[in-house]
Order: sequence, then C-alpha cells, then structure tokens
Amino acid sequence: MAEKAEGKAKLRSTRPDFATLGGVVVAIASLLGGLILDGGKVSDVTQVTAAIIVLGGTLGAVMVTSPLSSLLAALGGLKKILFEQVTHPEAAIDEVVAYATKARKSSLISLEEDLDKIDEPFLKKMLTLAVDGTDLQELRKMIDLDLAQAEKKAEAEAKVFEAAGGYAPTIGIIGAVMGLIQVMKHLENIDEVGKGIAIAFVATVYGVATANLFFLPAANKLKTRAQKDIQLKELLLEGVSCILEGMNPKLIRTKLEAFVQDSGKKPKAAAEKTGAAATAEARG
Repeated sequence: MAEKAEGKAKLRSTRPDFATLGGVVVAIASLLGGLILDGGKVSDVTQVTAAIIVLGGTLGAVMVTSPLSSLLAALGGLKKILFEQVTHPEAAIDEVVAYATKARKSSLISLEEDLDKIDEPFLKKMLTLAVDGTDLQELRKMIDLDLAQAEKKAEAEAKVFEAAGGYAPTIGIIGAVMGLIQVMKHLENIDEVGKGIAIAFVATVYGVATANLFFLPAANKLKTRAQKDIQLKELLLEGVSCILEGMNPKLIRTKLEAFVQDSGKKPKAAAEKTGAAATAEARG
C-alpha cells in the first residue's frame, strides 16, 4: 500500500450516542420531576396494564402497516440510534490520495494488491470495479444505484418509527377509553371513580410520551445517520472517479476538501490554505 495509507486512520468509528441517551433521561426526569413538584407520585404513572396496551397495540399496528423486512431492519436500526457511527472525511481523503499517488506511479492495476487490506466495504467495491477495468460512467451508474437503494432502505427504517409515533397516541386514547369502561362498571363505589379515571388516563400519557420522546425523534435520527453515511460514500465515489481520470493527487485532495466543505464539514487541511493557493500547489 502507498506510504500514506500505512497506519491510516479509520474512515468510521463507533461510540455511544450520549445525545440520545441523555435526551431520553432529561425528558423522563423532567416529566417525573414536574409530576412530583405538582404533588403527584411516580407510582401514579407506573401502570403495567397501560404500558402493555400502548406498546403492544402500537407494535401490532406497525406490524400491519410495515413489511416484515422493514420491521426487522428498524429493530436492527435501534443500534444506530443508541450508538453513533462517526465518519472521518479527513481520513477518507488521505486514503484516496494515497491510492491515487500509487496508481499514478505504478498504474491502476497495482492497487489490486491492496484491495484485501481495505476496511471500508464501499471503497473496496469501487476500487475493485476500477481495477477490473469498469468504465467510469458505468461505475458511476452502478454506485449511484447503490446509494439510491441505501437511501430507500434508511427511509423505510425511519418510516417504521414514524408510523409508531403516529399510532401510539391513538392507542393511548383507546387504552384510556378501555379504562373508563371499567370505571363505569363500578359507579356504585363513587369514592373510587375519581381514582379509576386518573388511572385510565395513564395510557394516554404513555402513548403521547413514547411518540414524542422516542419514536418520532428516533425516525429523524435515523435519517440524519443515513445522510452522513451517504455524504461519506459520495466523497469516496468522487475520489475514485478522480483516480480513474488520472487526476493529479494534489488536485484530488483540493477537490475533495472543497467537496467536504460544500457538505458542511471543514477538514484541517482545507482551513489552512485558500482555494487559489491550493490549486496553484496542485498544478505545480
């Protein structure tokens, strides 16, 4: 492998998403704290039957709405919500430039010996196609199709949580009505009617809370995760396309750094030099 690629930093790294975990904790603590400050008790909203009705009913409704494959994919997507996969565009640029340098010195075919050492599956697939002599336009069409499919898959996963967020409040209302039906059966004990009504409305709290504190935010987070992943893949696609075009490695770096800046990220190297100076360096 080219020298710069030796000991290279990983293009992706995984870490717990403290924003998600902290957000859920803060939201629940705020609700329960407000309840306690208002003279209530935590036991007032800890009703197992209400939880079973809301969560079970929501799951059933989502199962009817979503294909089984999307439902299973969404359950697997819980890991993406709780753990953040951080992308490192600077490392991606360094790796692409290293391969470009080697290809320029020793030909594109020389990259074949490095394919088994590539950790990023998407980059490995593109370089394999490039080494096998795939035409640039054909390669772009194939990869664009892969990106479109990945985007559709992420959208399908997010829609499962969006559906759950839409059904949960309604299921909560159904649970409340079911509780009121039970209360109305025992109107002879008027002292227990008020307590029964209060318990009945816990299902509504569960439905609205789970929808707005988890299901809908989780759907948006999955979309954000997918967008970041696609941005990295587009960066790699642009880099491999430049290698196939035989572009100067320095110019490739300048182009990819500008690409990253357009995506809202600013790598260190790009911040240290102006676009004009970078272009001059690349041409030199």
